Amino acid sequence: MRDADIKHSREWIIANADKQNKLDVLTAYILTPGRNTIMYAVEGENIREKANFASHNFWVTKYKDGEMYAGGDYPNQSKLGEGLPKYIADNESLANEDIVVWYTMGISQLPRPEDWPVMPILK
Repeated sequence: MRDADIKHSREWIIANADKQNKLDVLTAYILTPGRNTIMYAVEGENIREKANFASHNFWVTKYKDGEMYAGGDYPNQSKLGEGLPKYIADNESLANEDIVVWYTMGISQLPRPEDWPVMPILK
């Protein structure tokens, strides 16, 4: 897990060390964060514990069947620590594995009622 750093224009490169393209450069994707913000809930708040995935912007896990949701299968009914914190708990190596990249984008406004649960646009 990593955090966005606007002071350094942080971006993440996900590369395949075993493959090169026609320019002899590793095949890769670059994730460049746009507008973002930090999670405002303080440590120890229930919402922060339930949505712990939002405490960091960038997570990478080894692909596993059933690990579909950053907050766990039922975030409002689950035990604390479900989802991404549980997925990374074993600290598995990601080298030469199928991976899943999870990016959490935060916003600093309260959505209008018509924007809930999915906000279609941010102006």
